[in-house]
Amino acid sequence: MSRVAYVDGQYLPHRSAAVHIEDRGYQFADGVYEVLAVTGGRLVDEESHLIRLAKSLSELRIAAPMSNSALRIVMREAIRRNRVREGILYLQVTRGAARREHAFPKAAQPVLVVTSRHTRRTDPQIAERGIAVVTIPDIRWQRCDIKSIALLPNVLGKQLARDAGAFEAWQVDREGFVTEGTSTNAWIVAADRTVMTRRADTAILNGVTRLAVLEIIARDGYRFVERAFSVAEAKAASEAFLTSTTVDLLPVVRIDDAPVGTGMPGPLARKLREGYLAHVTEAA
Repeated sequence: MSRVAYVDGQYLPHRSAAVHIEDRGYQFADGVYEVLAVTGGRLVDEESHLIRLAKSLSELRIAAPMSNSALRIVMREAIRRNRVREGILYLQVTRGAARREHAFPKAAQPVLVVTSRHTRRTDPQIAERGIAVVTIPDIRWQRCDIKSIALLPNVLGKQLARDAGAFEAWQVDREGFVTEGTSTNAWIVAADRTVMTRRADTAILNGVTRLAVLEIIARDGYRFVERAFSVAEAKAASEAFLTSTTVDLLPVVRIDDAPVGTGMPGPLARKLREGYLAHVTEAA
């Protein structure tokens, strides 16, 4: 079956879907996006994603392309037309097409694109083995809380990780503190079993999976603190893990050339992963 995309009011064959050459998303990366997990044909944590979408649009002063109720219909129709049971839904909103000029155009209308496709769930064997990350300088802009489509530094960082044989790159600020991965949030577990992740300020994206894991931590009574941690702290931690919509929760067993803890996925990361997978099933 051919894939279908929603583009600016129309459902089109994916292979022929297109936006205008002067769309500001193409020329300026002037837009935002969200990626939602689809499980059992249903969206996971939909409300949290829509709240973050609204925040990103507001911060960039882009008007919502439609009401949330209408957007929910479009998202479900994209899933239905593509017959996605397990996969993702991608939506993007740009400021629209206009003559190229840096300042906001007066007459441009926001353009909404929605696609959905099948993806395989994260291989459980990856979680059983754990993953490696490398650390790199954080060269991004100072509003990483906005889910902007301007992702070139993230792309370069992800490729550096792949070149090093690692799963992800953890970005490090000028003070030596980990901000987040190129497409994930970063977490560690201290020797006293306190879970740590950076506070959701402008230096990181407040991941929807991050929020779900925070709820699990609070519900199950784990010790927790939101604060920046250094690369040295991360390498000395008893456990580490990362989270995102597309990879759920994966234990980190190596940072650069240093094993984390025993060099195997730790018990707390395993427990939190079980809790998150249960949440995904319940939320869908």
